[in-house]
Order: sequence, then structure tokens, then C-alpha cells
Amino acid sequence: MAKLTKKQKEVAGKFDKNTAYSLADASKLMKDISYTKFDASVDLAVRLGVDPRKANQMVRGVVTLPHGTGKDVKVLALVTPDKEAEALAAGADFVGLDDYLEKIKSGWTDVDVIVTMPSVMGKLGPLGRVLGPRGLMPNPKTGTVTMEVGKAVADVKAGKIDFKVDKTGIVHASIAKVSFEPKMIEENAKELISTLIKLKPSTAKGTYVKSIFMSSTMSPGVAVDSKSY
Repeated sequence: MAKLTKKQKEVAGKFDKNTAYSLADASKLMKDISYTKFDASVDLAVRLGVDPRKANQMVRGVVTLPHGTGKDVKVLALVTPDKEAEALAAGADFVGLDDYLEKIKSGWTDVDVIVTMPSVMGKLGPLGRVLGPRGLMPNPKTGTVTMEVGKAVADVKAGKIDFKVDKTGIVHASIAKVSFEPKMIEENAKELISTLIKLKPSTAKGTYVKSIFMSSTMSPGVAVDSKSY
């Protein structure tokens, strides 16, 4: 068994790993158990009672966090010339089309989100092997393939995130930064959880929200009381 460092022992003494905390208390604990020198991310892991192998139990969606993620999201808008000004005005970091498609073909993926238009999706198809594994392929379901390019860019910049249940039935999402006030962390977490509940598949049987854990970068997970959900 690996030995705990002095910091890890200190953190372990600040909460009971066998206790399920309220969302408010878990949010407060994030500052206490984070010991990184940078502003760590706060992550939520929600285990759902679904079978992701079945198409009718796939849980996927988007949510706009009331306080944003605290992260400076880099957005690439792959658009035709008539939409470039709209994308730039909305705050896109990179705007263009063919030049950026060539860069991506060469392996460039230094962005967090790509927004594009329906007419451009045909050009992105061949880049699926590059963009897919990195979660960068635009998708109409997440609002990143749209004619309302400006709105899509602005939404992403304001804290809109997309999520998808993984093959083990867990939704992982970065919802805040440790520097946020606990109430802000709590409200962002509530928004994600309530969105997940609204997306409950009609075919999912038994307990839907099986467990919730909150953690910060490199911190242990704090169990959140999921019974109320």
C-alpha cells in the first residue's frame, strides 16, 4: 500500500471518507482539502443507474453553469467568411475555416471547444480521428453545430458545458474552481445534478442517482448525500 504524504495525511484528517455530506458542506470542504499551488478545478462525478450500452439509456446533454467554470475556454469557430465577424464579436479565440482545417490535419488541437455551421460539417468528417478522441468534434445536440454561431460562442464562454455518461455509467464534469465561494460551487453542482435528473431515461429502472462525489484536482473525493436526488 502506498504511503501517504504529509499533505495527504493532513487532508485526510479534515473529513470523514465514510460520511456522505450535504452539497453545501461538500462545497465548503473543497478549499480545506485542496493543497495545489494553482487554482484547482472542482469536479463532480455522478454515478447513474443506467446501462450506457443501450442507446435508450444514454445520458448526454449540456448545461450552463450559473457561475461559469472559472476556466478561460478557448473557442475555435470554423465558419464561412460571412459569419466570421459574428464569431469574433462573441469572443471566439480563433476564427476561420480552411487554414484551421489544415492545422488540425497536422495535429493542432490547442482549443477547448469547436463551434461550426451545418454546411461545414462535411469538411470536418475526415478529421474525426483527430477530433473525436479529444472530445472536440462539434455536435448539434450540444449546440456547437448551428447557424447561430455568435450565440453558441457566447454560451460556451459564459460557462456552458456538455457532458456524457461514460461506459461505466458515470458522468464526470468540471464545475468550478477552488477559488470560487462555496455557495457558487454548490449552485453550479445543483445545476448539473438537476439537469441530469431531467434527462433520466424512461427505461432506467431502480435508483437513478446512485452516488455523487466531489473533488478538486489531486484531492480525495468527498461523498455527497445522493438520497435527496
